[in-house]
Amino acid sequence: MAEMTSAAPGGLSREQEELAFYHEAALNAAWTGTRLMIGIVASGLAAFVFAFFYLRSINSYGLWYPVHGSPPFRPPKMWQGTLIMGLIVVSAVIQAAALQLLKTGKKSPWLGLSSLALLLGLAGAAVQIWQLTVIPFQPGASGFASVFTGASPVFAVLVLGTMIWLEILIMRARPIPQISFVEQPPTYHEAAAVQRFQAAVSGFTLFWSFMAAAALVLWVLFYLVH
Repeated sequence: MAEMTSAAPGGLSREQEELAFYHEAALNAAWTGTRLMIGIVASGLAAFVFAFFYLRSINSYGLWYPVHGSPPFRPPKMWQGTLIMGLIVVSAVIQAAALQLLKTGKKSPWLGLSSLALLLGLAGAAVQIWQLTVIPFQPGASGFASVFTGASPVFAVLVLGTMIWLEILIMRARPIPQISFVEQPPTYHEAAAVQRFQAAVSGFTLFWSFMAAAALVLWVLFYLVH
């Protein structure tokens, strides 16, 4: 134990140095992990975007979007896609605003706005799941149908997973005293916990903003370009 408490350069004990090192590593992990996850998810969604434009460009036997076939191809309802996209985008905007409040030490407003963002995100996922039960075509009815029925469930699962992440953050925030977001906590462990929580919220907000951008892109492809 003497080695753990021996003085290190700068007046810090070995134990204090290790705590500072692991705290810095945790903050960096939140920053790096979020961006890696964005890259991974973006790569997965890009596969559907590629399939969309590839199948649309070759249009084999005119079956990409056979609106003049017999029977004619019936696309998904515009209002359904717009509602899904709108709920997710509004949720992301609210969460971004909530993050700015948290940075100024306002925990309670953050909890309220984040809870609202959670409800909107869950509503967006629920509408998308419901839409998949009422779409007016079979998965293999056309090239468009194949890409749509492939991308939509994946995106719904991603949204649900992201909302579980937000729910975890909301539960993590509840035991943290309000004063800890305004003044320096009395102990190092409490101060480090607050900083790690804020880093996690920042990472989540960035990822949710990315998901909102992805929802907008998919809406443009499936409802405007098709």
